[in-house]
Formats: sequence, structure tokens, C-alpha cells
Amino acid sequence: MSSVKAQLQTDLTAAMKARDEVATSTLRMLRAAITNAEVAGDAAVDLTDEQAIAVLQSEAKKRTESAEIYAEAGRDEQAAKERAELEIIERYLPAAMGDDELEAIVDEEIAAAAANGAEGGKAMGMVIKAVRERAGASADGGRIAALVKSKL
Repeated sequence: MSSVKAQLQTDLTAAMKARDEVATSTLRMLRAAITNAEVAGDAAVDLTDEQAIAVLQSEAKKRTESAEIYAEAGRDEQAAKERAELEIIERYLPAAMGDDELEAIVDEEIAAAAANGAEGGKAMGMVIKAVRERAGASADGGRIAALVKSKL
């Protein structure tokens, strides 16, 4: 069992004992999402921590988008619920990379792409891929793409 899954189980037990309904339902939902990802393919697999974190990031993104949609529709109670769930999910995600650190990686990869003769639009895909590999789970793909686009 991956340590992320073990931590979720431990925290779920604690939340149930504390009668924290938001945490309990959110942690149950996260465990279900990970289990669904494990059995989604042809054969059941045990997710690595990186894969489990990718599932959690996907769930966090869903909560962010839902909260925005609810807020725009004037459904503040639902938006607050989504934000509360997002807060719980973020406890299990790696700390986000700082803008300066991400910008330095983007600059290095753009320079490397230019050294290989790729510039402008042609370099964009190459640079984004390289930056994602280096940044890992600590930077959102949309943030990376926007930064690369602005630099090229």
C-alpha cells in the first residue's frame, strides 16, 4: 500500500472518531477515486505515490472549477463546501513550486530548445514537456503552459 493511501486511511479513521463530517466524506471520496483509478485498466494495479498524487491533483482541480462555477451562479453554500473539500485535498499534495523557481526552469528549457534550433511555436511543446518533467507534481500544467507561452 502506498504511503499516500495509508495516510488517507489513518486520517479517515481520525476524522470519523472526531465526527468531522466534511473531512470524513472528502477522505472517503479520495480513497474511492484512488481505488477507481487502480481498477480502471485491464488488470488491477497498486498505484505508486506519484500516481496517487496525480489522482488527488485531478480531484483538487475538479473542486476548484466547481467552486468557481457555484460562486458565479450565486450558490455560495455549495462553493464553500467545494472549497472546504479542496482545503482537505491540498493537505496531501506536494507544496506548489514558487513562481521564481518555475520561471528559472522555463528559462533554462527555452535556452536549451533554442540551442537545439527550436524557436517560437515549434519549441513550445518541447519546452512544456521538459519543464513538466523537471517540475513534477509541484507545478500545475496550466501554469507551466501559460508561463512558457508568455516567454516564447
